[in-house]
Amino acid sequence: MNKAFTKEPEDQGDRCPSCGSAGQPVQQATLDAHLPPELRGEFANAAYFCPHAACPVAYFDQFERTVPADALVRPVYPKDPQAPICPCFGLTCEEIEADARDGVVARLRDHLRRAQSDEARCETLSPSGQPCTAAVQRHFMQARGS
Repeated sequence: MNKAFTKEPEDQGDRCPSCGSAGQPVQQATLDAHLPPELRGEFANAAYFCPHAACPVAYFDQFERTVPADALVRPVYPKDPQAPICPCFGLTCEEIEADARDGVVARLRDHLRRAQSDEARCETLSPSGQPCTAAVQRHFMQARGS
């Protein structure tokens, strides 16, 4: 079909006002865990996390209100590459890269098992409110390829 006759999707306010990346929706529990009290009151119960590492914005809402990454309660990955990629269990990119370099997968397997257990608290500890398993696996594969 000719594009002239198709309707473009409407912007739902889910694009970061700073970099234009698609935001990841987060819920109240995630915001409560990452925003200091003085900033928490400025947001409704739902907002978006900007996953673009180079973007200074961590959270934004549909009214284009933003919270910079350096205003969060603690550093978060990917905004701070030194922060744990898995905040629930403290797994770092450095550890993943070392395992990939050494050809060791035991820690990665153990982490993936733990991340799917009741021990994981992704909704509150992860800045996106989502499990880190895909990011951990992606980082391992990238490190193994380089």
